Amino acid sequence: MVTYRINRINKEFLRTISELLCSRIKKEAAKEAILTKVSVSRDMSHAKVYYTLLDEDKKEYVQKALESVAGQIRSILGKEMHLRAIPELHFIYDESEKRAREMDALLDCIISQDMAKGDVGAGYE
Repeated sequence: MVTYRINRINKEFLRTISELLCSRIKKEAAKEAILTKVSVSRDMSHAKVYYTLLDEDKKEYVQKALESVAGQIRSILGKEMHLRAIPELHFIYDESEKRAREMDALLDCIISQDMAKGDVGAGYE
């Protein structure tokens, strides 16, 4: 179970890292990442920073850029946040949006097949 404190830290890390990527990080490839979620471990030693991209073709390029600025971001977080320990940052590409689009496409396909058969139910309109 994630505690209230960890939830607050997750939200604050998400906000702060997003701001840092927009304003203080000079690497342009890292600025393309759209952060979706931060998950800090209970012992505050690791933080998974989930991100997505508008252009999935740049996934590896942006991943390398984020990994290269992780130390710089961690250093700035250490100076700005009042925490005893700043976790090591791990950037992970968030596949949930892609999976949601695929699921929507499957559901649309099923609905169109049912309508073609004449099996129109109550929730399809």
